[in-house]
Amino acid sequence: MDKKEEEFLQRLQSMFRVEAEEHIRGLTSGLMELEKSTDPEQTAALIETIFREAHSLKGAARSVNMKDVESVCRVLENIFGKLKSDRTYVLTAEQFDSLHGAIDSVSTMVSSVGTNTPKDNKKIMKQLQDIAEVKQPVKATEKKPMAVKKPSEKTENALSRSDVVPAAAELSIEEKPIQIETVRIPTAKLDPLFLQAEQLIQSRMTAEQRTKELKTILDAIESWKKELRKWDVYRSTEGKRQLQELHEFVNEKCNELASRITVVGHAFENDQRSLGHMIDDHVESMKSVLMLPVSTITEGFPKFVRDLARNQGKEVELIVRGKEIEVDKRILEELKDPLIHLIRNCIDHGIKKTGERERFGKPPQGKLTLNFSTTESRHVEIIISDDGEGIELDKVCAAAIKAGLLAKEKVEALSTQEILLFIFQSGITTSPMITDISGRGLGLAIVREKVEKLGGSVTVESRPKSGTTFRLLVPLTLATFKGVIVKTDEHLFAVPTMNIERAMRVHREEIKTVENKETIMIDGKILTAVNLGVVLGLKHGNSAGSMKKNNSAANANVIQLLFLAHADVKIAFIVDEILEEHQILIKELGKQLSRVRNISGATVLGSGKVVPILNVSDLMKSAMRTAVSVQESKEKNIESPREFKILVIDDSITSRTLIKNIVETAGYQVETAVDGVDAYTKALVGEFDLIVSDVDMPRMNGFELTAKIRKDKKLSEIPVVLVTALESRDDREHGIDAGANAYIVKSSFDQSNLLEVIKKLL
Repeated sequence: MDKKEEEFLQRLQSMFRVEAEEHIRGLTSGLMELEKSTDPEQTAALIETIFREAHSLKGAARSVNMKDVESVCRVLENIFGKLKSDRTYVLTAEQFDSLHGAIDSVSTMVSSVGTNTPKDNKKIMKQLQDIAEVKQPVKATEKKPMAVKKPSEKTENALSRSDVVPAAAELSIEEKPIQIETVRIPTAKLDPLFLQAEQLIQSRMTAEQRTKELKTILDAIESWKKELRKWDVYRSTEGKRQLQELHEFVNEKCNELASRITVVGHAFENDQRSLGHMIDDHVESMKSVLMLPVSTITEGFPKFVRDLARNQGKEVELIVRGKEIEVDKRILEELKDPLIHLIRNCIDHGIKKTGERERFGKPPQGKLTLNFSTTESRHVEIIISDDGEGIELDKVCAAAIKAGLLAKEKVEALSTQEILLFIFQSGITTSPMITDISGRGLGLAIVREKVEKLGGSVTVESRPKSGTTFRLLVPLTLATFKGVIVKTDEHLFAVPTMNIERAMRVHREEIKTVENKETIMIDGKILTAVNLGVVLGLKHGNSAGSMKKNNSAANANVIQLLFLAHADVKIAFIVDEILEEHQILIKELGKQLSRVRNISGATVLGSGKVVPILNVSDLMKSAMRTAVSVQESKEKNIESPREFKILVIDDSITSRTLIKNIVETAGYQVETAVDGVDAYTKALVGEFDLIVSDVDMPRMNGFELTAKIRKDKKLSEIPVVLVTALESRDDREHGIDAGANAYIVKSSFDQSNLLEVIKKLL
């Protein structure tokens, strides 16, 4: 194959991937709707849609010689062709699982096209053939047959369009759908255009600066003219003609120059306004190009929720509202992982199994709601709520105490909201056992870190036995924002306007000291007052006392305050001077300064001066940090580290040696055992800090060993980690019942996961 043919094939494969992903999305969403559908006409439309998607994907796969994809789609065609013609044919929940699994496999094959990674799909084909060939009798207890009516004429017209949706059957023949012309443009081409559009903002700021400079020159000329007028008295008394002529000449030229500068200044102001409008329109247009609907990241959530819930023996309905809201694609990309973490958390921790829900008088099916909405401040608010059991505050406190983040004697003094904030700390989890789904205490910490990196905030509310609600607030776009320039200790900083509640001047006497902290009373509420320079490490001393004295006696007793709010926390920051509001264009600090505390980036003013942008989330934490908490953490770290001893059990010498080497390399002392009986004997004699065990072993398996350890007074507190090939839900639950602290499946085994679990449990 020559170079041109190879390039053509690569382009063809790239086009196929894009087209195939659309068909796969259609197949997945169609299956999800079909599984829930009870209306015969809607069911017929869905079956027809899925049938057409499978047919189209089969043809596209044939064009690029993807035989595995083609063969799977052919059987899917047969299955849904049978559903169209046979009203008595009913798909069970297990068969829906097989269909979803087949589509997942097709997705994997499509993503690997061109990488020479053949996919063995014999198992998939066998499952699909079984569905296509076996005619199932309809049982009285089963779901009613999918009554497949012959599509009406208007349904046929609706389904013949490429943008088919279940509701299309309701359109009349006369109604013409709105055609929106679209064109696919690689984001690699759009990103530079957007960056260039952003750079125009700097040009506008420069023009504003030049206008100010012209006004300064004009003011200087006016001052000069005033001085010249003082010579009138001197000229009349001295009567010197030459001085008079010189004065008249200078005055004339001065007036002429001032007149010209005024004309240029007015023209400059008009040009500046025109340029400003053009830049604003251009940037907004470019933003709209890179704004994507929320549905681009939520379309896969229904299937994710279904699979996760079924894997845990639960029934969960996902409701998504506000999918049409458009958000900057860069924000959407960063939001996907936090949303997945929160959804997983709600299903794993909040929503219980069907039997448990019914005992508490709840419907058997849990409800998980994802609601997107916009705010007046150009933010998107995301509310994730479930109707589960809520967060158990006692367990959160216990986990925080165990992690050294909370002292026992301080628990009673904390409010519910203060306790709930601990769930966002790394290492805090209420899960009874560590699995591949949860239990490591990292998920919510990652959520907060990513949301705050976007300049947003996350809060949580929980009601016992009623459910939990997470509220995320992030900006709609990342490009620019309004910011206030402040000065402290001769340094300029930009503060995002969206975090500023108010700015005001107060008398120094209004700052009161309460419990060694400076505070101020505003609207009947006592707020902490700190000096911005002190928080940033630019000056030392107390907040009010470290303020520089103003030259004016009238202002000597007045200080300026900036009230910032973030995640329900409000603090008053004392600054030397509040200057003006600007349109802020964010500049990253670069790879060398990827993370600077209290600073999120920088901006360039029209004067060319580089001004740091304050990270309000970091700033609030820095302001609240006290010397007491620092001292406590230092005291806890005084103890010298000791070497932990771990017992590794596996009947396979290969697996045993592998795990032993991994754990020893991490600095732990390791002893091994060949089965459960050998391990129990060694555990009684030796002093082990943790046990890592296989499950399927001769004489005594891992479940039996774990249960025996939990019953022994001497060994009952030793953490047990089960590493096994058994990955069914029943096996996981068996591990929990036996008393294991963590359950790691060998199919997803990774040495970093094992070491992370060991570190957490020790």
